[in-house]
Amino acid sequence: MSTPLLVVDVVGLTPALLAHMPHLRALADSGSQAPLGTVLPAVTCAAQSTFLTGELPSGHGIVGNGWYFRELGDVLLWRQHNALVGGEKLWHAARARQPGYTVANICWWYAMGADTDWTVTPRPIYYADGRKEPDCYTRPPSLHDELVAELGDFPLFTFWGPGANLTSSQWIIDATRHILRTRHPDLALCYVPHLDYDLQRYGPDDPRAHRAAADVDAALAPLLADARAEGRTVVALSEYGITRVRRHVDINRVLRRAGLLEVHTQDGMEYLDPWASRAFAVADHQLAHVYVRDPADLAATREALTGLPGLERLLDETGKKEAGLDHPRSGELVAVAEPDAWFTYYYWLDSRRAPDFAQLVEIHRKPGYDPVELFMDPKDPYVKLRAAAALARKKTGMRYRMAVVPLDPSPIRGSHGRLPDRTEDGPVLLCSRADALGSGGPGTGARPSAQPFPATEVKRLLLDLALGDAS
Repeated sequence: MSTPLLVVDVVGLTPALLAHMPHLRALADSGSQAPLGTVLPAVTCAAQSTFLTGELPSGHGIVGNGWYFRELGDVLLWRQHNALVGGEKLWHAARARQPGYTVANICWWYAMGADTDWTVTPRPIYYADGRKEPDCYTRPPSLHDELVAELGDFPLFTFWGPGANLTSSQWIIDATRHILRTRHPDLALCYVPHLDYDLQRYGPDDPRAHRAAADVDAALAPLLADARAEGRTVVALSEYGITRVRRHVDINRVLRRAGLLEVHTQDGMEYLDPWASRAFAVADHQLAHVYVRDPADLAATREALTGLPGLERLLDETGKKEAGLDHPRSGELVAVAEPDAWFTYYYWLDSRRAPDFAQLVEIHRKPGYDPVELFMDPKDPYVKLRAAAALARKKTGMRYRMAVVPLDPSPIRGSHGRLPDRTEDGPVLLCSRADALGSGGPGTGARPSAQPFPATEVKRLLLDLALGDAS
């Protein structure tokens, strides 16, 4: 007999933020709590894949939120198909022990193509004329219209971009409540991204970040109450903690000035030419995979990056193996930023030559992560007026460009990706069961708070909570 389980991924949650989150703090106080060890890179796709497989990136292959697909000659971020994730998934292990075990995935990553019973994930409509409209993908398909009828369209433009706010997390929470109420899955996975926004915009110690923590906690309260009324065990965890940063590192510009990175030009705009470049970097928060086409260029690449302010270390094959990043998808070198720094994807040397997508919220065309998409350009006094005009053109069916993102990365005040230097700055694991986090598993007593719970053990923990300790 299984125990129903709800796993809530509260992005960016740290022990310090619990001071502003009374409902989650009450869950921990009546249950159990431990700091959570994370993986390198400490980013969404890699960490979630470790939670669900028990493998490091070297095993499951998710070496970041994106990477250079050598077989395609293209940098791709935020792919969605579950077949990219290697290793045995949590639900496969559960079904091996209990046939018919049911799973709902509400917006955890790599949801598409997974053989879960119910799936909800953001999926915009890309019209042939270039318009992008909010929507989501569901499985079974009938769940789509059911959720839209009850909750409205998935609020894509509050899920990411300058307008990112609580609305998208509220929709996901409400969708989770609906599925718990109508489907009663054995396991429900719920992704709540709200803390990601203001912590990156303003830093984790800013009052606006603390207010965001309080807001998402209040939004979670009804879901936690539903789970408690149903007798459902609750696990709340985070993939990483966001720490304060004060500088950015233009790693690709350094490689370009060294003659290692190449671009090609169209209509006066420069585009990264990855298959022609001798070396280039895929920037992902505080980590960057550096791809070096010819091993003979490794020394030159290393020399170009040595001493770069903000770059703490370069991992070679030995370093990648020690970090659990020795996978063919990784770069030949992996750059790790210093604690107060993060990597931009920028490769142009003159902003007038930047591609037009650089000023858009365009997560699939940029060859690296761009947190500046959380801002409207503060140096453009007419940015809101131009955004309104673009929106008006969109509503009349005309083509439009929402070019509002600044090319200046200096506003960013929070980042993540490197392993935390202090457990209080890292992720946290909470459980409604008081005996859940003992070193031997459920029933063995509380794990001391100073001892981080390994990310690779989360899968085992969830199986034990749901189906009982099989040892």
